[in-house]
Parts: sequence; C-alpha cells; structure tokens
Amino acid sequence: MTYRVCFVCTGNICRSPMAESVFRARVEDAGLADRVVVDSAGTDGWHEGDGADPRTVSVLEEHGYGTAHTARRFHASWFADLDLVVALDTGHLKSLRRLAPTGADARKVRLLRSYDPGAGDDPDVPDPYYGDRAGFEECLDMVEAACTGLLTAVRDHVEGETA
Repeated sequence: MTYRVCFVCTGNICRSPMAESVFRARVEDAGLADRVVVDSAGTDGWHEGDGADPRTVSVLEEHGYGTAHTARRFHASWFADLDLVVALDTGHLKSLRRLAPTGADARKVRLLRSYDPGAGDDPDVPDPYYGDRAGFEECLDMVEAACTGLLTAVRDHVEGETA
C-alpha cells in the first residue's frame, strides 16, 4: 500500500516545495520510496505553473537536495487520495481543515513542526518570501529538523501496515 504525503504552504514556491524536496530525500535514504509518495501544493493559486522561488532552489541545491518543481493549488478532492496533509503554518492548518470534506479528512492535516520536539511553542515555519536568503536558510533548518520526526512517524505507519 502506498502512503501519500502532501506539504502545503501559501503559494507553493517557497516552504512546501522545500519540505517536499527534503522529505523526498529522507524517504529515499530510508528505502521507502516504493511505499511513500511525496508532493506539495499551495492554499492559493497565485503561482500555479511556476517553478520554486529562485532562493528556494539555490538553498536546496547548496544543501544537495533536488529542485524539480511546478507550483499548483491544493484541491479539496485530493483529501480522498492523501494519507497526510502537512501544513507549514497555523494559517494553512486552519484553511486546510476548513477545506476538508469530512472530519476524517480534517484529521489528516498536521503541522510540520509538530514533528520536531525542539520546536517549542512556535508551531510555524515562517514565510521567507519577503525576506533575504537568511530566511530561506532558517526555513530549511526548521524543515530538516521536523522531517526527522515526520520520517519516524511515516515509517512506523508504513511498516505497521506491512507487519
């Protein structure tokens, strides 16, 4: 059985493609690429069809991650095919839960930083779009930290299904 994860931010050009790329690399390194599908989208369609922000691409490349990406908008109908929808901040979490067709779908939405025990009281990955490169580096640090815990949770789920 395939486990499907979709990361969601606002425009799908900064945070969510970064999380998608990092988590895809973690899934591949863990040998789970044949059982876990990783994707991303935005709550809004402003950048549909565009690539990731050049600063996102630069930071990802510098750290050895893939950068292939085309922005798209998240649709409520996707909930039926997804196992986990990962919001990058509390605004996305609320939007996605309102968009969810059922209560079960709303429960599929989780905050990325909820998987990082070191996140403390700050559940959001801040939007680096209006800042400089340092904000993109900070975003990557937060994403990498949270993806460690997320991988553990997804691996436990996937391996629990095959046991």
